[in-house]
Amino acid sequence: MKEELIGILGGSFNPVHMGHIMLASYLSQWGYVDKVWLTLSPRNPLKNPKTLISDMKRLVMLNMATRSLDGIETCDIELSMPRPSYTINTLDTLSNRHPSKKFKLIIGSDNWRIFDQWRDWERILDEYGVIVYPRPGYPIEKASVDGMEIVNAPMVDLSSSFVRQAIAQGKDVRTFLPTGVYKYIIDNKFYR
Repeated sequence: MKEELIGILGGSFNPVHMGHIMLASYLSQWGYVDKVWLTLSPRNPLKNPKTLISDMKRLVMLNMATRSLDGIETCDIELSMPRPSYTINTLDTLSNRHPSKKFKLIIGSDNWRIFDQWRDWERILDEYGVIVYPRPGYPIEKASVDGMEIVNAPMVDLSSSFVRQAIAQGKDVRTFLPTGVYKYIIDNKFYR
C-alpha cells in the first residue's frame, strides 16, 4: 500500500481565508499531495495581541473552514509542542506520530527566498521535501534544488492582513472567507 502524502501548510491563519483554501484544494486535487493539513502556528508573544487573536479562536475558524472539504484538514500539533516552534520539529513529530504517512512542507515563494535561514533547512529538503507556490512579487529563484518542487498554482493576491484591515474599516469580506468564518469574526468583534 502506498504511503499517504500529506502536505503541511503552516501559518497563523489570522484569519484563514479563501486564498489558503484555494491553494490547499489545488495541491490535493491536482495530485501534488493526497491531503493538505493546515497547521496552526502558536501565538507569537512578540506580535500585537490586538491583531493576533488567541490560538483557540483561530483553531475554531480553521475547523469551520475545513469541516466540509475533501482533502483539507486542520492540524493543531504545534499548540502542544515546546516553543519556539521550528518546522523541522513539527515534521519530525508528525512523522513519529503517523508512521504510515509521508509529509512534505508547503511554502510560498516569499519564504523560499529565505529558506536557507530556517533551522535544519537542508534536512527538511532531504528528508521531507518542499513544495513552493508562487506569491505575487516574489519570483522563484534557485529553482533547481534537490527536494524542492515548484507548483504552478493559481496566484491569489489575498492576505490575512488585508482581511483584518478591511474588517477594521467596516467592509463586508464574507466572500473572501470560508463559510461561517466571517460571521464568527463579526459576532466576536475580532479585528475591530
